[in-house]
Amino acid sequence: MTLRPLEGPAPIEAVLFDFHSTLVDQGDPRAWVELAWHHAGRAGTAREALGAPVADELAAWVDRIWEHVLEVDPRNERDLSPRRHREVYDALMDRVPGVDDALAAALYEVMLETWVPYDDALPVLRALRARGLKLALISNVGLDVRGVLARGGMAGLFDAVILSFEVGAVKPQGSIFQRALDALGVPAARALMVGDNAHDDAGAARLGVRTLLLPRTQGVEHGLELVLRLVGP
Repeated sequence: MTLRPLEGPAPIEAVLFDFHSTLVDQGDPRAWVELAWHHAGRAGTAREALGAPVADELAAWVDRIWEHVLEVDPRNERDLSPRRHREVYDALMDRVPGVDDALAAALYEVMLETWVPYDDALPVLRALRARGLKLALISNVGLDVRGVLARGGMAGLFDAVILSFEVGAVKPQGSIFQRALDALGVPAARALMVGDNAHDDAGAARLGVRTLLLPRTQGVEHGLELVLRLVGP
């Protein structure tokens, strides 16, 4: 009997990246509240007007706003259209005491302005491009985040940008991952998915895509250097 030699995994030719909490953090929630306060045309600061305890409670809540979302949107329907995204947001903000409609609207309107890339995002993306890998962004999102990509210097680094509200599918559905693979022309066995959510991003593994999960971090870096180690030289 002749034993076949064990074969190692296929080389990685493409990396699929989640966006929020993977490449970008939504920033300081206190700054988000203050930006919204001024956007709403209100004098002074939110901390002065609302009082420090209330302002801090509001900042803590909006910092985790999308972690509460399963209570009102268990099937990620908010990420299938801008209209539904706003409806779900409004339903969540209705649960926050002391926030009037105008402030809630202002928080939504300036939300993307607070999103900033992790410090290691650009270096890792550029290093992957330099090694000849193909890159795709694949995000569950009900809004167009290309402006955030441009502001963060990432717009020209992706071969494909797959946004759930544009393709009509949400992670963990296999079709959204397949859409990215098809756009890159790479089979699942030669791709790596990088995300933060064990439910949504791990859907790639069911297609045979190797998957790296890096839960949201609070610091300026996200540990993305691990991606370079996984793809090899």
